[in-house]
Amino acid sequence: MTFKYDVLIIGSGVAGMSYALKMARAGKGKICIVCKTSLEEANTSFAQGGIASVTNLELDNFDKHIQDTMIAGDFISDREAVEQVVRMAPAQIRELTDWGVKFDRKPDGAFDLHREGGHSEFRILHHADDTGAEIQRGLMEAVKSNPNIEIREHHFAVEIITQHHLGVEVTRRTPDIECYGAYILNPTTRKVDTYLSKVTVMCTGGCGAVYQTTTNPVIATGDGEAMVYRAKGTVKHMEFVQFHPTALFHLGETHPAFLITEAMRGYGGVLRLPNGDSFMEKYDDRLSLAPRDIVARAIDNEMKIYGIDHVCLDVTHKDADETRHHFPNIYHKCLTLGIDITKEYIPVRPAAHYMCGGIEVDLNGQSSIHRLYALGECACTGLHGGNRLASNSLIEAVVYADTAARHSLRLLDNYDFNEAVPAWNDEGTLTNEEHVLITQSVKEVGEIMSNYVGIVRSDLRLKRAWARLDLLYEETEALFKRVKASREICELRNMINVGYLITRQAIERKECRGLHFTTDYPAHAYDKV
Repeated sequence: MTFKYDVLIIGSGVAGMSYALKMARAGKGKICIVCKTSLEEANTSFAQGGIASVTNLELDNFDKHIQDTMIAGDFISDREAVEQVVRMAPAQIRELTDWGVKFDRKPDGAFDLHREGGHSEFRILHHADDTGAEIQRGLMEAVKSNPNIEIREHHFAVEIITQHHLGVEVTRRTPDIECYGAYILNPTTRKVDTYLSKVTVMCTGGCGAVYQTTTNPVIATGDGEAMVYRAKGTVKHMEFVQFHPTALFHLGETHPAFLITEAMRGYGGVLRLPNGDSFMEKYDDRLSLAPRDIVARAIDNEMKIYGIDHVCLDVTHKDADETRHHFPNIYHKCLTLGIDITKEYIPVRPAAHYMCGGIEVDLNGQSSIHRLYALGECACTGLHGGNRLASNSLIEAVVYADTAARHSLRLLDNYDFNEAVPAWNDEGTLTNEEHVLITQSVKEVGEIMSNYVGIVRSDLRLKRAWARLDLLYEETEALFKRVKASREICELRNMINVGYLITRQAIERKECRGLHFTTDYPAHAYDKV
């Protein structure tokens, strides 16, 4: 079947939903949100810590937030993008509250602000320790009650449609590549339908699921980055994978591993070995409040030194009632595992957490492919550079949703539907034996990425990963050509594409910079003579 929408949004996190609401408010055309599971299951829901914005002008200012972001990004960040996000942040916070999102406040009505690693001031707005879930809740209610927004749950985007599907040879040097919509898999009919659109917006979230252990949900397979890369769009800075240093260590939960928010270290939590010894003093003067990449590498090193599978986070010295009040979800989660965090250490270890790179976009969220925008974690706006400053990601998503909506509204009337797009070629069969091949390959991708392209890298490991991924790529593409499209085979293709991009761009960066740490080039970029 063929469907037509003025705006097609692929993904249902804070970026996709806030963009949809802004477009619907303008009352211009039909809007469709496609999400591959339910509206609730997005990376946004798993963001515990908060959302960064300058709100207390007596103590804080834009210049401080800009400087903190540039420092965290190892000065790879695009200054223009950083200034845009920081300066537009307060207005977008007001918009979120207008949509029904509730942030914690003090008795006098002022925001109850937290401070996290890398921030020079208290500027993190939050809702207890489940800020992302509260933002997702508020936006979902607004989206569901808006008659101009159609929601397609459990639908999977297979490919974006470009001139390639019209028989034109498209390469990375082809000028003026255009997006005409996407091929979408319907779970009920198991058919791939054609969704034509004037504007397409990629909001597919992160790609943590390519690693064995991640704080991301299992759906975070890098679909947007992979689809745009295959369509010959520009994908950038994929080597900068942020590992959250403190995911709850529990062997039964790896996708997602439960996140112990960075706010807990801001609150006074101390990193210790299981025997009680602290260790961050060996690595950074900021101790447990050092930036995430430094903390993650420190924990990784301590685990290797002592041959242990986790370290611990200690908040037992803090007031028990205050801990339960600030971190109710973490407290109750740990209790289910028999850990009372007010009396016992929390076992933690690093896990793949956030992709700083992605689909390269300009200040309007526009990708290198015309009529295609990318927002949220799947986009590389230039804000994060080499390393994301804590709680900057949610505010980036809503700011760029705003600039993208303004930009696409100005251009929407200039576009038409491309009626020449052919239907998806739906040949092929799928056997149980082939399902086994897909499952095994997914497992192999996770092992390759975690063992060879993790927190600490080397040329030898990266080249080994490249060779293994290349073999998996050839096998999977051959399989894809002779089976019916399914979510499982498409996700595997995307994971291999993303693994390849992370590995290739890591090989190309011959320096230690931001989140990319390699033993072959141990000197930091600034230390070179």
